[in-house]
Amino acid sequence: MDTMRTVSKLHITSVESPYDDPRVAPLAASALSRAEAMGLGPSAAVQLDSGAMDALEARLAEAGIARLVRRPAGADPAETAGWLRALHEALAGSPVPRTEWPALSRSLGLDLLSRLLGISHSSARRYLSGARKTPDEIAARLHFLALVAGDLAGAYNEIGVRRWFDRKRTALGGKAPAQVLAGDWTPEDDGAERVRELAAALGFSPAT
Repeated sequence: MDTMRTVSKLHITSVESPYDDPRVAPLAASALSRAEAMGLGPSAAVQLDSGAMDALEARLAEAGIARLVRRPAGADPAETAGWLRALHEALAGSPVPRTEWPALSRSLGLDLLSRLLGISHSSARRYLSGARKTPDEIAARLHFLALVAGDLAGAYNEIGVRRWFDRKRTALGGKAPAQVLAGDWTPEDDGAERVRELAAALGFSPAT
């Protein structure tokens, strides 16, 4: 099935079985979008097929992610969807500051990124350059923002994603996501969970 779907900078030019199945296509597109936001995915035109999934698995394995999540040998849509859900869970639970810093600094801009993380611009630069190790609590926030950005990429371009964080939302009690993600927040906070769910509802991905 030919298509031309945009996922941030990622262009899906065509889709092959079983990734054209409605149970599979959103999960596959979301996995690529999420991986791209984490700095682990392709940033060019790709076919949504076994070759693209092979490449994604290889990149994730290099980052130590989903090494035990095995893709089914056949092309059964239900089995493939199950594999993709497991892949989503693995991505959601695997912060990768080394690749997420450069990816998010490009897509969100360092000013917005440092504001959302609740750190100074100078600290963000040091973490980005590798001059200082990213603390665990900042790495968790960074990964959360990568997942949100990956979901939003299904609905917005990069400018739209940036603006999304500063637009007030009824679902957030009239606050903007950036206002909710203020101070010493964690991904497990109720407000952060609402931001995550809101972003997931706009993109390809089910909230995980």
